[in-house]
Amino acid sequence: MSEITPPRRRRRRSDADRSAGAILAAAKEVLGAQPTASVEDIAAAAGVSRQTVYAHFKTREDLIAAVVDVITGEAVAEMDAARLDEGSAADALLRLLDASWRTMQRYPLLLSVAAAARDSDHARHRPVVGHLDRLLTRGRLSGEFADDVPVEWLAGAVVALGHAAGEAVHAGRMTLSEATAALARSALRVCGVDPATTADPSAGT
Repeated sequence: MSEITPPRRRRRRSDADRSAGAILAAAKEVLGAQPTASVEDIAAAAGVSRQTVYAHFKTREDLIAAVVDVITGEAVAEMDAARLDEGSAADALLRLLDASWRTMQRYPLLLSVAAAARDSDHARHRPVVGHLDRLLTRGRLSGEFADDVPVEWLAGAVVALGHAAGEAVHAGRMTLSEATAALARSALRVCGVDPATTADPSAGT
């Protein structure tokens, strides 16, 4: 029995991983279209039972948190590819904002679900904030960014502006294009940079 138990365990683990992956993929699609969708809706889209969803995710909130983690990973990958160590810090900041908002464009409604719970778990923001902290530090050392306030304050202000822009889009007060441009200009000004001096003050709009 000891010779066949490990392969069986690996098969069960592989089956469980595929099931969880299917549930996460379905949750991204379903919640992206309807943020108030139920676990039953997600289970149906994934082709599994409600009980199977709960076997992987104890609550709907746990499922949403897992989906947000996946999306955060995509955003971090976009930032990794944004060449944030190249060029001026101001232009790199615009590339960082553009990378993060490409994720918003893919999941505009789903991120409204995440926004409601963002204060409950700061851990998932750490990779994103880490990119921002390094970039802001580089800008201060080069003399491009304001040095009269701590980097931590600048990072918090930029993140807060991003949340404000997202909430304006979700509330219908601004289009995604308008919010992206406003965020870029506001973030630059917070950092002590005149948007007119950058290559792309609208951050890709």
